[in-house]
Amino acid sequence: MTPEQLADRTSRAVAAAVAAGRDLGLTVTEPVVLHDMFSVVVHLAPAPVVVRVPVVLPPSADLDIQSARQQIELDVVAWLAEQGTPVIPPSPLVPREPVRRNGFSMTFWQLVAIDESAVPDYVDNARLVPDLHAALRDYPGELPFLSAAEPRMVRDALTDLATRPDLIDAADLDRARREWAILEPLVSSRAEFEAAFPGIDLQPIHGDAPAYNIVATTDGVLYSDFELVTLGPVEWDLAAFGPESESAYDEAARSRGLRPLDERMLRFVNAVGMSRTIACLALSPELPMLVDAVKEGVDQWRALPFAGGLTDLVGEG
Repeated sequence: MTPEQLADRTSRAVAAAVAAGRDLGLTVTEPVVLHDMFSVVVHLAPAPVVVRVPVVLPPSADLDIQSARQQIELDVVAWLAEQGTPVIPPSPLVPREPVRRNGFSMTFWQLVAIDESAVPDYVDNARLVPDLHAALRDYPGELPFLSAAEPRMVRDALTDLATRPDLIDAADLDRARREWAILEPLVSSRAEFEAAFPGIDLQPIHGDAPAYNIVATTDGVLYSDFELVTLGPVEWDLAAFGPESESAYDEAARSRGLRPLDERMLRFVNAVGMSRTIACLALSPELPMLVDAVKEGVDQWRALPFAGGLTDLVGEG
């Protein structure tokens, strides 16, 4: 997309959020875009409401799929808030459900005051993730198994990338496809996962790098962005953070009586994460900055063992 097309998409998302907010009875006179990447996040000022409008999505994510996932997120976060878990909650000023407008599906959240002086410390944030896992363990609702892996998105993207040698060369794509042929069954079937990883417990997890999505506010830190909340191993939430964050998590987990991270499972979730990173290249026509953003990850992936070095799963690779 050209810069003009990107700006137009943002304008359309903001207009849809404003119109939807007004239809729900909110006073909106000065909308402010807070973030614009995979989603356009807009404050419906002066109302204390923030709307998240996903705009960069795989072709398979139609409005029905988006809305279903968003409803799960709203339900989980509302439940966490009711339990006293520090989260950015759904807005109490509108019904707790996704809203569709002009081809977008959006969710409404309570405005919080960001602590602009805070410097993100992801290692320190990793120490807070066991608290979230402990809270999520008791969630009473049903969640899909490892939907955060988005296996269809990865599979379709690796197919589409065959026509984009400008984004990934043939040798890299061949390796990515061979790795995904091994990994996909394990994120698509709970039975296959449990057979491959006996003894690894599954529970509700954040699904999308919670240590990155902890927001510092003037009233303390809050967990946010549960768009990919799912049932899975706790290791999923530490994928790609590295040994220092893993150690910080383990220390905090042990102090709570929770199990430490499993090394073999970490190799698995990191391998799946790399597959998802490569798949994101297929979204670059919708978000051109992804090409440069993904490049470092692809360079790291080339130096890693095939499929995370899980030799019992991959044989000779």
